[in-house]
Amino acid sequence: MNTYPLAVTDTATMLRRNLRRARRYPSLTLFIAGIPVVFLLLFVFVLGGTLGAGLGGLAGGRAEYTAYVLPGILMVTVAGAGQGTAISVAMDMAEGIIARFRTMAVARSSVLAGHVIGSVIQTMLAIVIVMIVAVLIGFRSTTGPVEWVAAAGLLVFTAVAISWLSVALGLVSKSVETASNLPMFLVILPFLSSGFVPTDSMPDGLSWFAENQPFTPLIETVRGLLLGTPIGTSGLLAVGWCVGISIVGYLWARRLYDRDPAS
Repeated sequence: MNTYPLAVTDTATMLRRNLRRARRYPSLTLFIAGIPVVFLLLFVFVLGGTLGAGLGGLAGGRAEYTAYVLPGILMVTVAGAGQGTAISVAMDMAEGIIARFRTMAVARSSVLAGHVIGSVIQTMLAIVIVMIVAVLIGFRSTTGPVEWVAAAGLLVFTAVAISWLSVALGLVSKSVETASNLPMFLVILPFLSSGFVPTDSMPDGLSWFAENQPFTPLIETVRGLLLGTPIGTSGLLAVGWCVGISIVGYLWARRLYDRDPAS
């Protein structure tokens, strides 16, 4: 019997389950979008005048900083959604639903894939909200539709990678409280990147770390696609990081899901 159609059907069922949960608790989606919106408004209207003037561009000030900081805020949105995914998986573990799924004739990958796809959809809805707010406060792209599609594709790929890692973090957590804390490093990393200030303005050690962590090439690629700034090797590095994180997250999540529940 071909198990592929079964896996697709089971994944669709699990996705519907997670989307219904998201619809039942819309506050989670609003929270995922709300925190980045608050950061965007804070950085633009409180710090943007000073930080924007320090970028050295022709426009200077708040308008230039809005364009500069938006890619970093988008990555904060993607990273923050991972916390919700980990919590959702940990809740399933605590309530015994995962244990029940293990005993049923359900494609094992579908349970995890349902969480991932649902998380990606929720993340993209949050990104749309952030983008609308950014446009309302003055963000203007200087590139065309092709670059926008590429930027959206990279954001989706990043959301997939973060979601798989977050599913694994939710499975490995001993409680929902632990699951809410484990993904915090994902939210912190965008702030230690080129998302908010250029890396060459940082102290040497911090600058090295910022330049060699995943979010800097992701942010630089999105920034280049939306604003036409040079991308260089950042595009390849961004895709490479997404592939690597996706593989590690998927393999780790599958191993945790397949392990003996008593272990």
